[in-house]
Amino acid sequence: MKESILFVIIVSIFLVFLLSYTEEKNSAFAITSSIPKSEDVTKLNKINKTIDFFHSSDRGEENVSIPISKLLFNITTIRNTDGTNTFQIALDPKFSKFYEEIGNFKMHKNIVVVYPAFTQAAYDKNGFYYYYAKSCDTKCLTVNIPKAPKLWYHTSQTAVIIFNLLNYSIITDITLDKNPSILKKYDKVILLHNEYVTKKEFAAITKHPNVVYLYPNALYAEVKTDYTKNTMALVRGHGYPSADISNGFGWKFDNSKFEYDYKCKNWEFDKIINGKMLNCYPRYQLLYDSALLKEIVK
Repeated sequence: MKESILFVIIVSIFLVFLLSYTEEKNSAFAITSSIPKSEDVTKLNKINKTIDFFHSSDRGEENVSIPISKLLFNITTIRNTDGTNTFQIALDPKFSKFYEEIGNFKMHKNIVVVYPAFTQAAYDKNGFYYYYAKSCDTKCLTVNIPKAPKLWYHTSQTAVIIFNLLNYSIITDITLDKNPSILKKYDKVILLHNEYVTKKEFAAITKHPNVVYLYPNALYAEVKTDYTKNTMALVRGHGYPSADISNGFGWKFDNSKFEYDYKCKNWEFDKIINGKMLNCYPRYQLLYDSALLKEIVK
């Protein structure tokens, strides 16, 4: 009988990436081995030799199956005391040459990845989506800025871990909002599912000449921050303050229509004025698609 398990990605114990959180406290927004559980239900299909991921969305339940033989990373399962299983992702020595090609171990690639901390806050408990679902009033449109990462679907969990393993620089929305000029230091910016951003972030990202928009639905809604209270509030977008408002910035390159294509069978990058945008949501694609990884960093 196939075993149903909750899909959780955790980083190897000794792998940590540091993300600037507050300049005043110089604290670390760090990912360690204790990663929260994902919402995805997964089955190890021993007959077909695949890992099958099941996830529910407003479009119903969808399934993505990955042949174990195609994986570019070591994925092992660990049994938890509560009866669930977690996944651990690590580099696989047999792909060391490939990692050298696409990784940044010699720091010769001047590339930065932006972790979607504000999007994490929006999706968290008693956040924006409780307001959208009409289970909470406008008080849920002001949320706390997170102090630690939560790796799940909404925060591009697989990409975050893989770029960390490959030694790329990673900053957060918080750092970018406080210091928009930081992007000028980098030749390329990799954006994840940064759905909620501030006006300063939006300007810095759209003015940079070389951005990889790796996830659809980025730059979708405007938020504002109050660092004295450590809060973030929705300003415009996602049907707020009026139902006819979709993209809060009126951004003509919004590609949210591709957000629910998880299988990425016909992926390609569409060129826009300041970079390129992937036409699907690579929820698991980076675990096995060498061509996509090469295209992102080339």
